[in-house]
Amino acid sequence: MADAADATIGGALMSDDVLKSMPEELHRHLLYTLSCDKLTEDPTYYYQASALAVRDRISQAWRATKQAVSTSDTKRVHYLSLEFLLGRSLNNAIQNLDLDAAVKDGLHKFGMHLEEVVEAEHDAGLGNGGLGRLAACFLDSCANLKLPVTGYGIRYEYGMFHQKIESGRQVEAPDHWLRDGNLWEIERPEDTRKVHLYGHTERYYDQDGQLRSRWANAQNLLAVPYDMPIPGYKNNTVNTLRLWKAAATDEFDLNEFNAGSYPEAVSEKNNAEQISMVLYPNDSSENGKQLRLKQQYFLTSASLQDVLADWVDRHGEDFSKFGELNCFQLNDTHPACAVPELMRLLIDEHKLEWDEAWSIVTSCMAYTNHTLLPEALERWSVGLFSQMLPRLLEIIFEINERLLKAVAAANPGDNELLKRISLIEEGDHPHIRMAYLSIVGSFSVNGVAQLHTDLLKEGLFSDFYKLWPEKFNNKTNGVTQRRWLSHCNPKLKGLISDAIGTTWESDLESISDLAPLAEDAEFRQRWAAVKLANKQRFSDYVKENTGVEFSTNAMFDVQVKRIHEYKRQLLNVLHVIHLYNRIVAGDTQGMVPRCVLIGGKAAPGYHLAKVIVKLVNNVAEVVNNDDRAKDLLKMVFFPNYRVSAMEIICPGTELSEQISTAGKEASGTGNMKFMMNGALTIGTLDGANIEIREKAGAENFFLFGLDAHEVAETKKAYNPNEIIAGDEDIRRIMEVLEQGTFNRDEPGLFEVLTSGLRNSHDQWVTIADLRSYIDAQAVVNDTYRDQEKWNRMSILNAANSGWFSSDRTIQQYADEIWKVKPV
Repeated sequence: MADAADATIGGALMSDDVLKSMPEELHRHLLYTLSCDKLTEDPTYYYQASALAVRDRISQAWRATKQAVSTSDTKRVHYLSLEFLLGRSLNNAIQNLDLDAAVKDGLHKFGMHLEEVVEAEHDAGLGNGGLGRLAACFLDSCANLKLPVTGYGIRYEYGMFHQKIESGRQVEAPDHWLRDGNLWEIERPEDTRKVHLYGHTERYYDQDGQLRSRWANAQNLLAVPYDMPIPGYKNNTVNTLRLWKAAATDEFDLNEFNAGSYPEAVSEKNNAEQISMVLYPNDSSENGKQLRLKQQYFLTSASLQDVLADWVDRHGEDFSKFGELNCFQLNDTHPACAVPELMRLLIDEHKLEWDEAWSIVTSCMAYTNHTLLPEALERWSVGLFSQMLPRLLEIIFEINERLLKAVAAANPGDNELLKRISLIEEGDHPHIRMAYLSIVGSFSVNGVAQLHTDLLKEGLFSDFYKLWPEKFNNKTNGVTQRRWLSHCNPKLKGLISDAIGTTWESDLESISDLAPLAEDAEFRQRWAAVKLANKQRFSDYVKENTGVEFSTNAMFDVQVKRIHEYKRQLLNVLHVIHLYNRIVAGDTQGMVPRCVLIGGKAAPGYHLAKVIVKLVNNVAEVVNNDDRAKDLLKMVFFPNYRVSAMEIICPGTELSEQISTAGKEASGTGNMKFMMNGALTIGTLDGANIEIREKAGAENFFLFGLDAHEVAETKKAYNPNEIIAGDEDIRRIMEVLEQGTFNRDEPGLFEVLTSGLRNSHDQWVTIADLRSYIDAQAVVNDTYRDQEKWNRMSILNAANSGWFSSDRTIQQYADEIWKVKPV
């Protein structure tokens, strides 16, 4: 991006000077920065020294990147997301800066290995699941493509909870990921912003006699920015992720303290800091809801003020080109407050008139939807908004009034339409529909897989699609191959690069050159050897974390994702029970050994998801302790599933379970990671599974179940009890489950699950898909017995994964939504 960085970043990094200087830099940081007065064997110090040495090498390119963007006055993109699931940063930075050999060599001189040093880094607890990991992949790709994109998020002190399993139940413990600090962040106090809450609005006349509104008597808090570098892949580009920490304007009330009121003296500080304290507070309580809305507004207000302050520094109060030169990408509805907040800032703070401000807002806001579940679309009560964000509520009412007038003029007499599209859901307790606010205020609305986008247009947002079809578009998700193949699977990286070169690391489409090698017996043998080594690493990791030993002779069957009814971990468990029933009955002819791993976290307030976790653990305990099953079936629930765990699980997985109810998963990204690493997918026609099957070839994908339209038809006259009674295998599964085989000491424990399966209103139609799933798993079993065929299919899955790079996704965002060019 800038010539100034070329001497130290990118191609020159592997020079002899770098190899020689790395031990000196590590020693300098150990001795002076970390004050180690003697050589230590603690990997934590070597992690810190390595991180500091690598960060030093990032800094020059980081400065050069900022300078290049700032002097070009090019269009900029601001990616607003409440989550960024970054995982660990050291290995990623080493890879992207081509420092692998230098750091390994430097550490070796101190008797340390990079593999043990990177384990000392905590996963950055800034996200929950797919949404946050997608945002992290997107930032990586933006830097790889040299696009001027800044990420904006919250610097959570505590991340998604640490999940422990006690007596088969999920127990949540704090994930204080920042307890040892974060060496990858730089505090920028000079860019601190002030955020308002509560108070009231009042009207006044400005100096020109114009009647205006302002936010009065608000409680103020500070948003303090911390910047993290996002390095591109060997290209001299380092973008920025800016994370906001909440702080009080007056941290300490000395008068209260001197009067003996110690809690009151620090109450303002504590109340402010709560906002950036915990990722995803449990919002089942009113306090939890208030904190969640505060977080969303805090992120959007601080970020918008940041962008506007930079604009004013460069352009003064001339906003005529602001919409043309800025784009805000809203990652789901969490940052939807950006629409009324930008209006507020432009009208109240910068004195623009409504029409001019609205024209700017609707030319620079873009909204990505991530859910097809109506209940997952955020709604905030008007009462809560009125109390906490009074000025924003006035603006939302104004936006809604103007919307309804315009639609009514074009559709006279259609009051039902007005009711359906209103931003305010009326009732005894009216609510604001945040997704609708995002659509109305944005020039682009995109889904994240073709099916998802089609279903949005046909169903959830059909009224808006009829009003503004030009707004709607699809951007199928992707993942970065640099972390999810090159970094996490070094053995496969080496095999692929030896065979077809290294271009695929920056252009995954070129991995298609692998396809002809699927017919090469010697290459298939080498491919299988890599998978076996990865399975051994996987097995060791499982034993270390669960005590259960997986045999590498077995098929490794994996489902890792958030625990949710629509993702149907329950369907997976029912199949395990079916296999166990067969083993108990002696029906094992032709059965290949199988090791099943399920991992993921259940939201603290999601009771049914927690019961599913308990069921998985109870079934695993029975199966793993039955000698009849020991050589044929093992099962574990993997605790505290996270990014660094996926980096070991993914390369060793052979069967990827993508079994959500069709029409419920927006896209999925785990399915793409597994495909890249040569796993075969068993799945429904849901989310990006459809495109994975198209790219891999139907013959290299294990399809089962109803499609989205068939699910809708089935629900009209669904009778799961009739299906159960008419299918001997399913009847036996339910019988074993309902007789208490897996809960002898806790009668009735799983009744909430079995009654749900039998309920004709089960929206996940699990029983309807179970027979098809069992049959597809039988095909999986038979295919796995032919290892030559399996390995051929595995190679073809990886060879056809090019479309699922986040580089492709981001290039489409850049070309079709953002209209932004590399700098």
